[in-house]
Amino acid sequence: MLRAALSASLLLLATSVTARAGGDPVLGKHVFNRCMACHEAASDRDKVGPHLMGVVGRKAGTAESFLDRYSDAMKSAGAAGLVWDEANLAEYLRSPKLKVPGNRMAFGGLSNDDDIANVVAYLKADPKP
Repeated sequence: MLRAALSASLLLLATSVTARAGGDPVLGKHVFNRCMACHEAASDRDKVGPHLMGVVGRKAGTAESFLDRYSDAMKSAGAAGLVWDEANLAEYLRSPKLKVPGNRMAFGGLSNDDDIANVVAYLKADPKP
């Protein structure tokens, strides 16, 4: 009985560590609901902000359909080499104004590490859950 409980506990711990490290796109979709007023991730439709379809691996400030609306700060960040990989997205999602000072995004950021990992996993997912 003790062995079974210990095994179940270890499995649960391993699963939660894995979910945090890689994120869960299904949970990320729920967190992304906070972003949907300004961004679309499942299509290339721009809103107040640029679409985020295919954002992972894209240079900052370069979505073709949004080029004339990016802030100078975001264009400069991309010109300086900022690419939206997992690490940069996580930093930006935590604090957009610190990662790219002078950008126009009004959202203050996400404070929960799991939420950030899950949103990144959602943005990476193709097709979206």
